This record gives sequence, C-alpha cells and structure tokens, in this order.
Amino acid sequence: MANWIESAVRTVLIMVCCWGILSLDVSAQTLTQIPPTTTMAILSFPGIRPNNLGVQNGQLAACPDSPNCVSSQAPTSDKEHSIAPIAYTGEAKDAIAKLKNTLAGLERTTIVDSSDTYLYAECATKLMGFVDDVEFYADDSAKVIHVRSASRLGKSDLGVNRKRVEEIRARFV
Repeated sequence: MANWIESAVRTVLIMVCCWGILSLDVSAQTLTQIPPTTTMAILSFPGIRPNNLGVQNGQLAACPDSPNCVSSQAPTSDKEHSIAPIAYTGEAKDAIAKLKNTLAGLERTTIVDSSDTYLYAECATKLMGFVDDVEFYADDSAKVIHVRSASRLGKSDLGVNRKRVEEIRARFV
C-alpha cells in the first residue's frame, strides 16, 4: 500500500509542477507539440502487478470482493463477477495465437506473457493510466478460453472489465 501512496504523491507533484510550467504563457501550438506519451506518463496510476497471476490447477485467481473484476471461473450465481468463457475450435495453441492477434488490435494493451495455453496482458485506461490485468487460460478439454479481467486499483470500474471481455469475445469470433 505504501508504494501506491508514494506513486500517487509523486504523480500529483509532477502534475502540479507541470501545471505551473504550462500556465506560464505557453501557446496552444506548443501544447500540441507535446507527445501523447509524455501526457500519458504524467497521468499514470499503474498500481503494482499482482503476485497471484497465472494458472494454478486449471484455475485463474478468484476475483476479490470488489466489483471491478470478472471471471469465467466465478460461480454463475455470482452475477457481479461471472462472465462466460470464450469458446473455440481446434487446438489450444491456435486459439491463444488468434487471441494474441485479437489483443494486438486493442489500444493501450500490452501482452506480458504467453504460452500455448495461457496469455496475460495489461490494459491501461486512456486518461488516468489505470492498469487492468487480463488473463486467459485455454482449457483444451472443454474447448473454452477462461478469462479473468481485474482492476489493480479502486473499487468500481464502471463495467470496464466486463465490456473489455465482451469486446474481445466479439473480435475473436
């Protein structure tokens, strides 16, 4: 928790300093010359990568109690967290390769790790740079890709994780 607080304080200080510099009589033309990556770095709240990622005994990590996570392995009675897995045909490795191509088309998404049956990506929000962890596990016996998408910070994600999974499902088909 202390690392997150330090990071937030640093970010606020940078924002205050930059605001002071930018408000000194900077023309609109000069502001448009600032690269978007610079702006993104100023407004970035990535949080700390969780240490419970990956597949353990065929299971992705369970969602926390907060509503900012969805998982296809959550009980279907858990309407807040439960989401359907993504069906596929063929081999698991081919499904993961197709999934990589699908994720490559999503903005602010970085594939961090992958194998023949597992893929882990980080997705950042456009304005504040909040990072969500998205995991996929191809269960070849069931011909489904289990998915877990969870926000690192905050309590509510306003449905962003669920929308992301549904967008990936639609693009995967």
